[in-house]
Amino acid sequence: MTWNINGTLGFNPGFDLAGVIALIGRWKPDIVALQEVDSRRPPKGEDAFALLQSALGQHGIPAHSIVTADGHYGQILISSYPVIRSEIHDISAPEHEPRRAIQAELETAAGPVRVVATHLGLSIGERRQQAQLLLTLIGAADMTTVILGDFNDWLFVGSVRSALARVLPGRSRFRTFPSFLPLLRLDRIYCRPREAVHGMYTDRNARRLSDHLPVIADLAVTQL
Repeated sequence: MTWNINGTLGFNPGFDLAGVIALIGRWKPDIVALQEVDSRRPPKGEDAFALLQSALGQHGIPAHSIVTADGHYGQILISSYPVIRSEIHDISAPEHEPRRAIQAELETAAGPVRVVATHLGLSIGERRQQAQLLLTLIGAADMTTVILGDFNDWLFVGSVRSALARVLPGRSRFRTFPSFLPLLRLDRIYCRPREAVHGMYTDRNARRLSDHLPVIADLAVTQL
C-alpha cells in the first residue's frame, strides 16, 4: 500500500493520525509506504513516524527530508516482514525540495522482496532524473521488486511512468489526486514481474483524510 497522508488542501487540518491508522488497518497491508509524514504538526509531543510504525508494522524505515527543532517531515516504509538490509538515498535536485528514496530488501516466507519507496519532485526535469536513479536502485531481476509512492507524474512523454513501466510492467492506473475528484495518477505501484500482480485497488473513504487516495496491491512473491 502507498498513500500520501498529508491533507494539504484542508482535508485533515487536525492531522488525524488515528483516522489514517484505522483506514490503513482495514486493509492490513504487509508493506506500506507513507509520504508527507509530519511530526511537526499536532498532536504535540508525539512522533508521527514512531506512532505510525508501532501501529502498522513491526519494522519501520523512516526517511526524513526536512529536520527541524520542532520535528521531522518525510516518508516512512513500514513492514511486517524482517528487513534484511535497507538504505536511504538522497535523490534531491539542486535548488529543489529535498527528496529521498528508501531501498529495502525484506524477507518473506516465500522469499526476499526488494522494495523502493519514494516521493518525487514537482518539476519535469527533476522527476526524469529521479526516475533514472530509481532504476539503478532496483538491481538485477533476481527477486520480486516493487517501486511505490507519490511520483507527482501527470505527463506521458518523457514521464516517470514511461520509464518505470518498461522495467516494472505490473502497475496501477488509478486516478488519485485530488481525492474528492481524482484526475491525476500521481500515486502508483510498479512491480516486476508482471504476473506477481493479483489485484489492485484504491479506497475512496480516504477522501476525508487526505488530498490523495491510497493505492493497494495484492502481490505474490515469486522465485526468479
